[in-house]
Amino acid sequence: MPDTQALLEKIQRLPPERISEVEDFVDFLSAKARRQAALDRLFAIAPAIEAAGAPPITDEEILAEVEAVRTARRNQSAGADRS
Repeated sequence: MPDTQALLEKIQRLPPERISEVEDFVDFLSAKARRQAALDRLFAIAPAIEAAGAPPITDEEILAEVEAVRTARRNQSAGADRS
């Protein structure tokens, strides 16, 4: 198990701009873990979806869904920025 106290002490000794970089990297790692977990969930239910006879979706449908989610997140973020 990593020594989190030693890691925190190392971070605290960094200049503020480096601490910001560490925070960005931690955010990146968290997002990566969330994406992997979502992919794992999708792969876990894929056989059930296929067995249920659901038609496969096309690449275009996937891209449309991705764009819709990105647009919703941008709109949500823009709304939060105005607050």
